[in-house]
Amino acid sequence: MARGGFVSIEGGEGAGKSTQVRRLAEALRAHGLDVVVTREPGGSEGGEAIRELLMQGEVQRWSSHTEALLFAAARADHVEKVIQPALGIGTWVVSDRFVDSSRAYQGVAGGIDDAAVLALHGFGSRGLLPDRTLVLEVPPEIGAERAAARDGAAADRFAARERAVQDDVAAAFRRFAAHDPDRVRLIDASGDVDAVSAAVREAIADLLP
Repeated sequence: MARGGFVSIEGGEGAGKSTQVRRLAEALRAHGLDVVVTREPGGSEGGEAIRELLMQGEVQRWSSHTEALLFAAARADHVEKVIQPALGIGTWVVSDRFVDSSRAYQGVAGGIDDAAVLALHGFGSRGLLPDRTLVLEVPPEIGAERAAARDGAAADRFAARERAVQDDVAAAFRRFAAHDPDRVRLIDASGDVDAVSAAVREAIADLLP
C-alpha cells in the first residue's frame, strides 16, 4: 500500500490556518483520498493534555527551553499515535502546525539554536518532516486584526505575545522557505479566502497520486 501524503500548514497569528486546513482536506477528499485533519500542539490524547499546559496561563509561564521540551513531547505522542499510523495505511494527514512552529517560536523567536530544536525532534519523532509545508503569510497588522476578532479577550499565550515576537516568527518561516524550497512554500494569505485556497491546492498538486 502506498504511503499517505503529509502536509502541514504554518503561519503567524491570524493567518487563516484553520480555514485553509479544512478547505485543503475537503479538496483532497474530493480527489478521492482518505484524510486525517489534526493540529499541534495536540492531535492525540497525550498531545491534547500537553496542549492545555502550553496554551493557557501567563505569557511567561514557561521558558523557551521548557516550551521546546513540552512541544517535542506532545509531537512525539502525536506522531506515534496518529500521524505515522495514518500514513502507513495510505491516509493523507493535514496538520495545523508541526515542527516548523517550534523552530520559529521557540527557536528563532525564543533564542534556541535550530539544531537543538531539530535534535529534540529527531529523538522524539524520529525526524519526521511533512512532504510539503505551506506557510500562510499576511501583513502583521492584518494578522493582528484577524486574531483579535477571532479571540477577543481570550487570546492564548502565543497570540498574546508582543509584535516583535510575531515579526521574528514571520522572518523565521521565510528563512525556512529560502533554505528548503522543495518542502516549504510561502502562500500570500492576505486576499480572498477562495484565492488562498486555490494557491494552497496548487502548491501541493505535484504530490497528488
